[in-house]
Amino acid sequence: MGEEKLPAAFVSGMKELAGETLDEFLDSYNAPRTHGLRLNRLKSDGADQAVRALISMFELTPVPWCADGYYYEETMRPGRHPYHAAGLYYIQEPSAMSAVEMLNPQPGETILDLAAAPGGKTSHIASKMTGKGLLVSNEIHPERARILAENVERMGIDNAVVTCAAPDELARRFPASFDRIMLDAPCSGEGMFRKDPGAIEEWSPALVELCVARQWDIIQEAYVMLKPGGTLAYSTCTFNKAENEEMVERMLAQYPDLELLKMERFWPHLQRGEGHFVAVVRKRGGASDELEGGVQDTRPAGRGGKRAKQAPEQAAYQAFLEWAREDLPGFVPTSGRPLLFGDELYWLPENASWTWTERQLRGLKIPRAGLHLAHLKKNRIEPAHALAMASRPEQAARSWNLSADSPEIAAFLRGETLPVDPDYRGWTLVTTDGLPVGWGKASSGQLKNHLPKGLRSLR
Repeated sequence: MGEEKLPAAFVSGMKELAGETLDEFLDSYNAPRTHGLRLNRLKSDGADQAVRALISMFELTPVPWCADGYYYEETMRPGRHPYHAAGLYYIQEPSAMSAVEMLNPQPGETILDLAAAPGGKTSHIASKMTGKGLLVSNEIHPERARILAENVERMGIDNAVVTCAAPDELARRFPASFDRIMLDAPCSGEGMFRKDPGAIEEWSPALVELCVARQWDIIQEAYVMLKPGGTLAYSTCTFNKAENEEMVERMLAQYPDLELLKMERFWPHLQRGEGHFVAVVRKRGGASDELEGGVQDTRPAGRGGKRAKQAPEQAAYQAFLEWAREDLPGFVPTSGRPLLFGDELYWLPENASWTWTERQLRGLKIPRAGLHLAHLKKNRIEPAHALAMASRPEQAARSWNLSADSPEIAAFLRGETLPVDPDYRGWTLVTTDGLPVGWGKASSGQLKNHLPKGLRSLR
């Protein structure tokens, strides 16, 4: 790329920021961008053979600041491998892996990813939560929220709710509710110039000013939603101080109960990665200062047990459990409750400090209300693809394993019918090297493919 293609105003601003390393910084734009992927612990734990094969196949080398992160060379194509369809890993720029590592999510917590699409940091958080606790992943733009929901599904995350709302709307519904908040703020993208040349054309000093205003608006809403004692990670993929250090200074000045825990920059000429910035702050206080239990369930109790028996979601869930006893006997839901959207049955996750209220759910756009369990068809249950991706082979009554380098797995991912053992009858979890990729329904020696059409490969 070279210095001549960079905006003059950007280079001028970087002279002070990069200091004596300016020439090295500018030279880094003549080097290729970095490529990385991060293992998904929800799938990689117990899949040692597949992980070893992956590392060898793509000649992966470790990312120093992320235990599950690896570099791969540009000539490799891990996005085309069946392991990617199985959610074994998420392709992610290596420097971006630092943000969740610094946030340090813990199992059992209530966590918000406030600007979550396309899902890199959400999947990283979920991987560290190991299915315990509640993750709310929000994206304000509907189309990007749809992509986020698809990645949550592919990664087999069963304790996440995807919302599509403005930060101020969330703040009204969820004050002092989250143990940790990840705010990967919309920014001017200076750190992505090497990765995305289009970002150079979009950049201007006016864009920086616009981003600063937008970031400050979002930070104020994030503060409202953070519990006393809670932790917020603020990250950008840009270099200028206005969106980074100065934003953190403004945050600390505005809110005296916030304290800075750590702050770090990633430079393309000093680390093997693109530009990134992360600051972690904590809101002083403890459990005694926060709203008791985070949020409370204010739903009317009803009259006796009659209402519960008649609730459509309970009837649908009972029908699902009857199906599961035959076809997925090892199914064990996380803490939560069933939720019905039309003919679609979800399991809405909750945890010890969180019960969703009707006020919070009413009118809230929810592209994914937890784990999608099933489609309700006339007189039958059809399991959802998300349920397959969140399951394990040992939980299923029947599973059909295909080698990752076999023509059969390629055919399944194209949506084709496969021959199976004639003794197989009913819903079957299809796996590749032990990793679920979808459902098939076996009958008369044929496995009818139930991979959603939008996910089928044309290769």
